[in-house]
Amino acid sequence: MSDKQGVTGKAFDIPLLLRVLSYVKPYKSAFYFTTLLTVILAFFAPIRPWLIKYTIDKPIAEGNMQHLILFTILMVALLVIESVMQFYQTYSANKLGQDVIKDLRIQLFRHILSFRLKYFDRTPIGTLVTRTVSDIETISDVFAQGIIVIIGDILQLLVVVIFMFLSDWKLTLISLVPVPFLVLATFLFKKVIKSAFQEVRTHVARLNAFVQEHITGMSIVQMFNREKVEMEKFKEINKNHMKAHIKTIWAYSVFFPVVELLAALSLALLVWWGTKGVVEGYTSFGNLVAFILYIYMLYRPIRMLADRFNTLQMGMVSSERVFKVLDTKEEINNSGILSSENIQGEIEFKNVWFAYNKEEFVLKDISFRAEKGKTLALIGATGAGKTSVISLLGRFYEYNQGEILIDGKNIREYELYSYLSSLALVPQEVFLFSDTIYNNITLHNSDIPIEEVQEAAKKVGAHEFIMKLPENYFFNVRERGAMLSVGQRQLISFIRAYVHKPKILILDEATSSIDTDSENLIQHATKVITQNRTSIIVAHRLSTIQNADKILVFDNGKIVEEGNHLSLLNKEEGYYKKLYELQFKNSEV
Repeated sequence: MSDKQGVTGKAFDIPLLLRVLSYVKPYKSAFYFTTLLTVILAFFAPIRPWLIKYTIDKPIAEGNMQHLILFTILMVALLVIESVMQFYQTYSANKLGQDVIKDLRIQLFRHILSFRLKYFDRTPIGTLVTRTVSDIETISDVFAQGIIVIIGDILQLLVVVIFMFLSDWKLTLISLVPVPFLVLATFLFKKVIKSAFQEVRTHVARLNAFVQEHITGMSIVQMFNREKVEMEKFKEINKNHMKAHIKTIWAYSVFFPVVELLAALSLALLVWWGTKGVVEGYTSFGNLVAFILYIYMLYRPIRMLADRFNTLQMGMVSSERVFKVLDTKEEINNSGILSSENIQGEIEFKNVWFAYNKEEFVLKDISFRAEKGKTLALIGATGAGKTSVISLLGRFYEYNQGEILIDGKNIREYELYSYLSSLALVPQEVFLFSDTIYNNITLHNSDIPIEEVQEAAKKVGAHEFIMKLPENYFFNVRERGAMLSVGQRQLISFIRAYVHKPKILILDEATSSIDTDSENLIQHATKVITQNRTSIIVAHRLSTIQNADKILVFDNGKIVEEGNHLSLLNKEEGYYKKLYELQFKNSEV
């Protein structure tokens, strides 16, 4: 998924706006309450100028102090009531926006969790972070500063104009002379700012993606001395981001002075005509003062409306992007209904074909069987298809042709989450969250007590090193387990797999990147957690799979040899034998 500058949302894209508003349903009472306050405030605003006009023309002109005090108290009371209502309207609108985006963010993140890995292969993580965080935050402004406030501003404009015409139609027409120019300026401003804001959002996504990717891969950047090169790239992206923001600043810098100039022109015309009217007697001084206040009430909403429409525009742009992710159909097929509760663990691949990209097959007509409770090892060169096998078994991807059976039933017939609960994976590159060892093992599963974790750690051989850490099992390993060694992280992942009691265990090259001492611990842990359960081991070091019940040798997406360790060694000119002899010689050297 890419951000295209040519794609822009529409402030009045009715279907899109209605879809955003559909998230208000659980908070209908708050929405109606906020809307009601907005309407009442729109009618409240013009009352004060009318009271001031009446106060000047009657109590003050007549010198009636009793009526003056009465009208002063009335205006103060009205101002207090309006301020209280304004507080509740602002608070309610903003809270409504936060409630909506809370639900929307949960829905979006749940949807992202359901995606196949294929989606993440082609989508920058930074882009998804932007969608989940800043884009959804922008949608809240649709309620806090968008649609409800726009309705209130337009309603206030209509009420003010009606009051003005009822008070003095001549003064009203004189005051409105600059308005057509203001409408034109607003239209041009909206057009410019729409493009600028869209460009800002595009560059924000690119900036997020770049920063996230390079912080994650900082070790590679530093190892290959690429700091200066990557810094130049960052400067360019950041420069484009700044330029986009400057376009919005330029538009605001031009628009608001124009509005102030037109408002001043309107006021000048009003004072000129109104003063003449007071002198000649066809209007009152109170009416002139009231019209000055009306001018302020008229131009302020017009000026703010342009900003409100842009806020709504940005909300629509962001919602369009968020809904694009929500509408993406990349979920793993979960149409199965079978429970995995009684899975025994017999695995069979029957004529399986699989491609990551269209017809570029990485698995070609693969067929094999793993008996329940037995250990099956997969070996072969990088890219031979080993990891693809376990990716299909874990349902990270869907195969193109053939069948994958568990206990004689197609894996697609099993309910997805029930099926996945019967599997456990120990990956080559262990991922640990910035959390405690205990939480990284249990993954916040409250059904796994600390005593069970400790017992598993003792069996695997990790208890001793964990007890030497500060706070032991409640030691925070920091982001990606940075406080632990590679071997220690791998042992944690073994315990994680063990305590979840899987029927099928998958070990993906668990000893490929650790030292010899750690390898001995890992081999011991492997024996413990593979006991009495179906296990598939993707191996790099052949010393780790010599006791496997069956070994499959992969080459170019096909199984080229099959058998146990001894039978494969006895094959003359066999692939496995050559690989074993090569590793054995290297270990002797």
